Amino acid sequence: MFRKGISILLIILTLFFTTLAIIGIWFEQYKVWELVVKSLYSIFIIFLSSAMILFIFSVVYKSGDNNNPPPSN
Repeated sequence: MFRKGISILLIILTLFFTTLAIIGIWFEQYKVWELVVKSLYSIFIIFLSSAMILFIFSVVYKSGDNNNPPPSN
């Protein structure tokens, strides 16, 4: 239960900072070349955010479920 709470908190913080970073990228006015660069930065930030969420789910969130013994045949 504690690990699931911590992992949900980490996911919420990751999504918050991802949103903040994307807003920071798009805050300024842009030209055509800047539009391409900012789009690539946004895709990169979304990729990093999703990789962090996948790591949190695979390591922290699901590791608490391994305490149950396997079913017997």
